[in-house]
Amino acid sequence: MRLLNILVIAALIVAATYVYKIKFDSTLQAERVAKMHLEIRKERNAIASLRAEWAELETPGRIQALAERHLKLQPMQSNQIDTFDNLPPRPAVAPASADPIGAMLTPSAPETTGSIPAPARR
Repeated sequence: MRLLNILVIAALIVAATYVYKIKFDSTLQAERVAKMHLEIRKERNAIASLRAEWAELETPGRIQALAERHLKLQPMQSNQIDTFDNLPPRPAVAPASADPIGAMLTPSAPETTGSIPAPARR
């Protein structure tokens, strides 16, 4: 009977130790979760701050002022704009061949570049 009491007391001590260990581990995990939530909140605040800073940096008025101060741009002249009449003609449609992609890659006429025709020589 005395041996049984000692075994029961030992089992109670082992069970109490195990329960304390589980409680300690769960408290530790809860602290880790709280710390992670705090870090996530800090990162979200940092992201929001960076987005606000980015929005401020990309405002058109600020970019316009920087362009005027640092880039030596000239105002656009009216002769830089042309009409659709001066566009080069569309390339002729090639007849259907065995290789339609190859037909598109092969130029049928000399390539015309530029949107403003060269001045006529007299």
